[in-house]
Amino acid sequence: MNITVRDVAMMIDHTNLHADATTADFQKLCDQAREYGFKSVAINTYPVAMCRRMLEGSEVLTGAAVGFPLGQMTIATKATEAENAVNDGAQEFDYVLNVGKLKEHDYVYIEEEMKQLVAVARKAGICCKVIFETCYLTREEIVEAARIASRVRPDFIKTSTGFGTAGATAENVKLMKENCGPEVQVKAAGGIRSWKDAQAMIEAGATRLGTSSGIRIIEEMKAAGIQ
Repeated sequence: MNITVRDVAMMIDHTNLHADATTADFQKLCDQAREYGFKSVAINTYPVAMCRRMLEGSEVLTGAAVGFPLGQMTIATKATEAENAVNDGAQEFDYVLNVGKLKEHDYVYIEEEMKQLVAVARKAGICCKVIFETCYLTREEIVEAARIASRVRPDFIKTSTGFGTAGATAENVKLMKENCGPEVQVKAAGGIRSWKDAQAMIEAGATRLGTSSGIRIIEEMKAAGIQ
């Protein structure tokens, strides 16, 4: 794979979505993201304004997690949360689709939800990523959700929250990529803890990686002689 350390750093959403995260934890996250040149910090919506201030003067984006981690909120609630995050300074957001409705094969609902959340992002001129939570889904359900995305055109579809029963797999990344259309990218998240893991996701078609192990990934690349 012909890829540089900077290429990979610019794919990483440096993540802290834990309930017990403190101001000091967010400062550390932002400082690390700035130092390593990561694409964004991925956080819940409450600390968005704070992290945006912490990252002032850097190229690191402030990303918000909406409807996280279960996705079991109304469409209106998710849209309002996304709008609030944007008002607080979010420069992109990832939302969890309604997994239960997808399991019921209510694809009309999933498409309407996606349209409304993407509309919030488009109005703000920012990136929207749709989290599938693939650990709960069949291949058919993953394919159908990806095909809906091919019509609605969020910027990314994403494998996992990292809070489900399993995280990203190369197989699911490939399946999503094959069905989402050329204008939608794939983000792999959940369980990506090493350069080997990251490499497998990139080779399968992921162009963004959600991980709290970004520093380890970059240091392993450097140790392997990758510049």
